[in-house]
Amino acid sequence: MSALRNILVVGGGTAGWLSACYLARVLNAAHPQGVRVSLVESADIGILGVGEGTFPSIRGTLSAIGLDETRFLRGATATFKQGIRFVDWVRAPAALAGARRDYFHPFSLPSQRGDAPELLPYWLLGAAAPGASFAESVTLQQRVADASRAPKKRGDAPYQGRLNYAYHFDAVQFAKLLAEHGRNLGVQHTIATVENVDLDEHGAIARVHTREAGALEADLYVDCTGFRAALIGRALGSSFRSAKDTLFVDRAVAIQVPYARADAPIPSYTISTAHEAGWTWDIGLHARRGVGYVYSTRHTDDARAEQVLRDYIGPAAQGLSARVLKFEAGHRPLQWVQNCVAVGLSAGFVEPLESTGIGLIEIAAYLIAHLFPRDGEMTRVAKLFNESMSARYERIFDFIKMHYCLSQRRDSTFWIDNADPASVPDTLKDRLAMWRCRPPHRLDFLSDIEMFLPASWQYILYGMEFRTDLESARAAYTQVDAARREFEMIRVLGTHAVNDLPDHRALVEAICAERGALAVG
Repeated sequence: MSALRNILVVGGGTAGWLSACYLARVLNAAHPQGVRVSLVESADIGILGVGEGTFPSIRGTLSAIGLDETRFLRGATATFKQGIRFVDWVRAPAALAGARRDYFHPFSLPSQRGDAPELLPYWLLGAAAPGASFAESVTLQQRVADASRAPKKRGDAPYQGRLNYAYHFDAVQFAKLLAEHGRNLGVQHTIATVENVDLDEHGAIARVHTREAGALEADLYVDCTGFRAALIGRALGSSFRSAKDTLFVDRAVAIQVPYARADAPIPSYTISTAHEAGWTWDIGLHARRGVGYVYSTRHTDDARAEQVLRDYIGPAAQGLSARVLKFEAGHRPLQWVQNCVAVGLSAGFVEPLESTGIGLIEIAAYLIAHLFPRDGEMTRVAKLFNESMSARYERIFDFIKMHYCLSQRRDSTFWIDNADPASVPDTLKDRLAMWRCRPPHRLDFLSDIEMFLPASWQYILYGMEFRTDLESARAAYTQVDAARREFEMIRVLGTHAVNDLPDHRALVEAICAERGALAVG
């Protein structure tokens, strides 16, 4: 096998350019002889620009590719994201009767200060403040977000904050920024449409043929062609495994909504509100909100879905156009075939809930760089990559399904069908059964293939009012007083943080007004 020196990323957008930037930066730092990274994208294929949410890992990725945080915030019209607020997921509005309507999934972990005990068992046993949710009891992030405060201060180091955070951003602007950054990193950029793919005698890709630039050859091809999967699917025949019997939503209708006034507060979290056949996302950017309704076409139609979205937005939706997006949850078990690896939508798609899309792009790019077969031998690398990525998708499907199957809503067939045990993967059923008598623990998870830490499972599980009965084991938990002191300390620290941290909109506007060196780091 000859040394692998040339990578061709086919397709632009976030998947293509983020992959190209990461591979160009990391591989050329690790390999003195250099790796040539090129990207070809069509001028005919646009970017889905409906607003985007991310996972906290994006900070490490952006730092790794040398993109300055201020430059990112300005160029992608980004804001900070501290978690997700779930509204009406537990029960329908008509059934509230004074019950809590929402819960929060923060990005910060439960308090682990000093000698304080693990707080979850003591919360389950009632040692926290009466009526306090799990998230607000074990971390101060919910109070900070509720008060429209940012997770960091203006003087904090890039990509560092007082609380864990990710971002919301405009997908179109982010892709443009990554393209500019990638070219500065040395990525060779070609505007051309791939029309045909030639395979060699071994079934690997020999070259791609473009309309404008002729034939292009590489040692490794990265398929970022989206749902078309032009290389991994059409040319190499890697099959798609649908998850539609578990995750029902398959379409979204989205509207970009201007703020009513220039100084309107910007929530530092995604607002996810459950409806009759799906849920809406509500994301705050600098000058507008990105709002969309994700729904199941088995349980509603497009006209009704758009009406639900417009009703949610209210009078501000009048006169605004809506955009419909189609998708299907699932993944390709074989995402690396021969000399081609799929990244992004060509590899699979979960659904927008919990913003896993870009996180999966990051993981794939990281694995490609880590496993990079310098000697050109890809068989073993492909096997390990495929096993790792498939396991991640399957665990994510379980995590997302948990949001739906634990709901007490029975006001529509969508929610009734989601509660049907036949739609719940056996792996999730087994976990939920175990957690009836003990809370989730880190030993329940294989950290190398989990995108979501145990704390995220706990936030969703108990936000959805799952019942874990610890009464029979109460005597084993002897640090009740220490736990109560810690719960009170978190409450006090939350008050201090609200007073200390800046208003979210004010911080974003201050950062984006800064001038200075924004060059490649």
